[in-house]
Amino acid sequence: MKFKFYFLVLFLIFNWSSAQIDLLQEIDTAKVENIYQPSFKALQIVTAQSTKLSSKNQFYIIIAHRFGDISTGFKDFFGLDDASTKLGVIYGVTDGISLSVSRETFMKTFEFGAKYRLFQQKNNSPFDIVGYNVMAINSDLSKDDYPNMTFGNRLSYLTQILVSRRFNDRISLQLMPSYIHKNLYDAGIEKNNQFLAGIGGRHKISKRISLNAEYFVNIDNFNYYKNPLSVGMDIETGGHVFQLVFSNSQINSDIGYLTNAAGNWAKGNIYFGFNLYRVF
Repeated sequence: MKFKFYFLVLFLIFNWSSAQIDLLQEIDTAKVENIYQPSFKALQIVTAQSTKLSSKNQFYIIIAHRFGDISTGFKDFFGLDDASTKLGVIYGVTDGISLSVSRETFMKTFEFGAKYRLFQQKNNSPFDIVGYNVMAINSDLSKDDYPNMTFGNRLSYLTQILVSRRFNDRISLQLMPSYIHKNLYDAGIEKNNQFLAGIGGRHKISKRISLNAEYFVNIDNFNYYKNPLSVGMDIETGGHVFQLVFSNSQINSDIGYLTNAAGNWAKGNIYFGFNLYRVF
C-alpha cells in the first residue's frame, strides 16, 4: 500500500512539474518572438540608409567624412588634402518615425529627411520595410550662372523603399528600390528622373564588429557617372557606432551619393572615410 501511495505521489509530482516546464517554455518562446532585433546596428549600411530607425525621443548627431581619391598618392597625400564633410542631426519622433536635417560640403547641400517604418520583422512579417524620403537644396547654385533660376530649381527629391531581413545573428540583407527627381540637371549626362536598384548586406564577424557592403545600379545612367559601390566596417563602441568606409563616391548626401559617383574601383579611384553617430 505504501509503495502504491508513493508511486501515486511521484506520478502526480512528475506530471505537475512537466506542466510547469511546458508553461515556462511557452512563456519563454512568446518572449523571444516578441523581442525585435533590427537587421542592422547602424542607421546606414555604408552610405545608404538601413532599415534601423532612431527610437522615440532619441537624438543623434552625425559626422560623415570622405577624403579624396586615394589613387592620387603622395601628391594629395592619398586623398587627405581633399575632403567632403556632412554634419547632421536625427530625432526619433516615435519608435517608427524619425526626422533628419544635414548639410554637406558637395554643392553646399542641405537635406531634409523622413524615415518611417511600414512593417517590422516580427511574428507575421518576414521583413523589415521602411520608407525614406529626402528633399535636398543645392545652395551652391549662383544667380550669376543661372540668372533665371528660381528656388524650385535648387530642389531635388529621393524616395526609397528599404526591405531588409535578418536571417540570423550574423547575416542581414536589404533591397533598396529608389527614385530620384532633379529639378535642375545637365541633360547631356543625366536625366531629371532616375531609377535605381540597390542591394546591401551585413556580416557580423565579432561581438562589436561587422563587415558591410552595398551596390546600386542606376537604370537611367548615361555612363558618365558610375554605379555607387561601397564597403565598410561597423565598430560598436559604447554610445556610438563608428563606420569605416571605402567607396567610389566621395559624396555623403543621399542624392549626390546615388547619382554622382565618379570613381572607378577597377582603376583604384576609391574614397576612404568614416561615419560617426553619437546618440543622446
